[in-house]
This record gives sequence, structure tokens and C-alpha cells, in this order.
Amino acid sequence: MLEVDTGHEIILKHFHQGKGIRQIAKELKIHRKTVRSRIEQFERLRRSQMGEGKSSMAVIAKYLQTGATYDSSTRSRPKLTEQITSQIDTCLAENEKKREDGRRKQQLKKIDIHEKLTAAGIKVSYSSICKYIAAKDKVKRTQEAFIKQGYEPGGSCEFDWGEVRLNVDGSYRRFYMAVFTSSYGNYRFAILFERQNSLSFREAHIIFFAHVGGVWHQMTYDNMRVAIAEFVGKTEKTPTEALLSLSRWYVFRWRFCNIARGNEKGHVERSVEYVRRKVFAFKDEFESLEDAQKYLVERLSELNQRIPNGAKKSPYDLLLEERKSLVGHPGKMECFDGDHCKVDKYATICVGTNRYSVPDRFTGKMVFVKNYSSHIQIYEGSEVVCRHPRSYKRFDWQINLDHYLVTLKRKPGAIGDSIALRQAPSWIRALYKEHFLHDSRSFIELLQYCQTNDIGHAQLKTTSDRLARQYPANVDADHIIALLGNQPDDSSRAPKIQGPDPIAEQSMKNLTELTSMMG
Repeated sequence: MLEVDTGHEIILKHFHQGKGIRQIAKELKIHRKTVRSRIEQFERLRRSQMGEGKSSMAVIAKYLQTGATYDSSTRSRPKLTEQITSQIDTCLAENEKKREDGRRKQQLKKIDIHEKLTAAGIKVSYSSICKYIAAKDKVKRTQEAFIKQGYEPGGSCEFDWGEVRLNVDGSYRRFYMAVFTSSYGNYRFAILFERQNSLSFREAHIIFFAHVGGVWHQMTYDNMRVAIAEFVGKTEKTPTEALLSLSRWYVFRWRFCNIARGNEKGHVERSVEYVRRKVFAFKDEFESLEDAQKYLVERLSELNQRIPNGAKKSPYDLLLEERKSLVGHPGKMECFDGDHCKVDKYATICVGTNRYSVPDRFTGKMVFVKNYSSHIQIYEGSEVVCRHPRSYKRFDWQINLDHYLVTLKRKPGAIGDSIALRQAPSWIRALYKEHFLHDSRSFIELLQYCQTNDIGHAQLKTTSDRLARQYPANVDADHIIALLGNQPDDSSRAPKIQGPDPIAEQSMKNLTELTSMMG
């Protein structure tokens, strides 16, 4: 379109300065046809307006306020012929058929249709194809209408997963957030997990129902793998064993959303984004996952007590009303994956790709393992043999030094480079290197004494540190054992002595005299 300023210059140069069409086109660097067209338009307008009795100045002022216009209503697309449109329609029909029989991801995109037509020798631009398809979609497409829902107290609760990246123990990692939202009161609750699996799915429900103290009549899920085992046809869905076990224990119904219809559980869809932004946008660095979970619960407690705009009650107040309509809580359901494992020659069992130590007396035997999302417990019959935090690394070793004391007593030289010592607390490693580096057998006997007499690591650390401060030259197994024998671990069995401990002082005095006699 010709600009207003350029059209103004043409009129002024021709009618006021008397310049010809060729000279004007040369000065303004535009084509002569454009100059002639503009002058002719002005002449036609002036003749029509002068016939109505209006002045030429008024006509000029009106005409010069607009640029040159072009009538494109009758313009056609010379390249987009009927043959080309029929080819495009054929491709669109094939896409429709693929969507119906499950080949949605194999549809031809617009760029693919353009490539197909070009390969067939048809010359058409990509933009022409896009405009044609957009026009057809606009005719077909109708705006979707939604139906406002009203929920009864205790009737429905929605569940969904969300991802969040947190800096835990010095590095950013991805965690999975299980989010629950009440449909009636919009009460929100969330739990963090290392994995998004059926074990975490069950544990999330157990923790949430215990937190609320009741169970909703119906739980709503989307098409998540932890809830749907398989699809039967287009509408029928088979629930997983994890969902069935939860439903049997807590007595609730379930409902699955249609595919790609997140609006059918819109409360929790918005809650995932809301919780992630309102909680972890302010703080995302924690020392451990437990600290992150504690912070999440505290922030959600604050958010649930806020009264939303336009509402009269907070989600927490509505939950108190809703509890009257919930199904009674039947008690916590135990949630674990159990398996029998054989203890290998390293006195470890294999869970996934990771290994966990057990006491060396079980080498070659079968034990029963309960896998929880946060830890594992190892049993011999009904007795708990040991417990480890669950590791989600790959090919990791979780070794407890106390599990190998019987073997190390026979092979004391193996302790120096062992993974068991490397994974022991830092103060135990320091105690060994500073005082028992050349006497491994005495160090192992000290740890065995503590294990046999049920002396905790905290008491052993306190005693060894005290002896090292007062008599650094006398830190050995005999002196530490002598002091431990006069310090009961359970403070409830003996009155707490204020000030100096006379028994400990007398023991220290005896040790000093014994040391001087030996010298």
C-alpha cells in the first residue's frame, strides 16, 4: 500500500509544482504507473466532489489523509487450484483415519503435505497450504462449552503427580510430588518421593488419609500408569493391583478422566502448579529430603488457612466441615514390596541394582526383605535383622561396619581398605587412623564390646573424645572399655549426677596409676 506521505508528495509536485509523471517517479524512486494511478484517483475524486459544490481545498485535505487503496476482494489464488485442494483434502482424510485407528503419531503435518505435493510435481507454496488448512479447520472447529459442577462434602478428591527440582545435599535433583485436592473445599496436601512408582502411589494415599483422618467416597485420577494397568477398547480401563488394594482397604470408588481431558480434574491440575510455585519458588535448597518435606507441610498448612478471594471460609475450615461426611479411617495399611533374598559372600543382599549389608552370620542364608519407599527392613522369620535407608542410585553399596565384626576379628588386616570403614561415620574413621592404625585387632574388639553390651555410637564417641582430651597418650581399647564400663548408656536407669562424676574420676585415677606402674 502506498504511504500517505508519498501520496501527498505526488499530488503537491504534480498540481502545485507542475512536474510531470516521469520526473516525479524519478525523484520519489517509485514506478510511473504508481504516480499515474495516484493522480488519476485524485482527479476522479475532485470531479465527483466538485459536482456536489465542495471546494477543491476541502477535497485535497480529505484525500491526502488516506493512502492509496487496492481492491483485493476479487483476487484469487492462481496456484491453489481445485486439483491441489483435492490432493490436500486426501491427505487430511488419511490423517483422520489414522487418528481413529490409533496411529495419531503417524499423521502428516503441514510441512509433510507440502513435501508430498512437491515430490508429485505440484508447484505450491507452503504458506498457501497452511492458509487453506487453517480455513478448513476454522469452519469445522466450534468453541467447547463446559458445565459448572457442584460437589457434595466428602464426595470427591483428586490426585495427580507433579515434578519439582530441588537442591538437596548440595546438588539439584528431580523429585516427584504426589498432590491431593478436595473437590468441595479445595484443601491441598502433597508428599515428595524419589520415584513415581506404585509403591510411592500407595504410600501417598496412606499418609494423606491418615493426615485427614478419613476417606473420600470417590478418588479421581487421570490415565497414569500407576493407576491403570491396561486399556480395554476406547473407554474401558483396568485398574492396577496397587489401586485395587487401596480401594479394598479404604473402601472408596475411583473414576478415570478421559484421555487428554485435564479439565475433568481441574482442581488438582491447578493445585500442582499452585503448590510448586507457592512453596518451592521461595526456597528450593535443603539438607535432606526430610527437611524439604517438612518445609512443604508447613507451607501448605499456611496456604490452606488463607481465605481465597470471593470466599468466606478457608480450605482448612471447609475440611473441618467435610470430615463429618468422610468414610471413617480404618487404620494404616502396611505398604511394602516383599521378596526373599540370599545373602552373598560379601554378607550383602541385592535390591534392584544396589547392595545392602546384613550381619555376617547370615552369609549364604535366605532372608526376607520389605522394601519401603524410604527404607528397607531385613527379617529372619519375624525378627528384624537390620534396617537401611533406601538408595536410589545405581550400583550403590550400603555397608554397616558393625555387620562385619566377627569376620574382621579373624581378618583384622582387612579393615584398613574396606568399604565398611570408608562408609563408617567420620569420627570412627578418625579414631581408627589416630589411635588404632597399627592395632586393628584392638579396634575391632572395642567395637565388639560396644555391640555386645548395647553401647551406642554416641556414648562411644563421647568417651573416646573425653579420654583423648585428658590423656591423649592413653587412648587404647582397654582404657576406653574401662571408662565405658562405668558409664551406663541408659540415663533412666541411674540418677543424673550434677557436676563431676566421682566414679569416672576414680576410674581415671586408677588408669593413671596403672599406666605409671607399667611405665
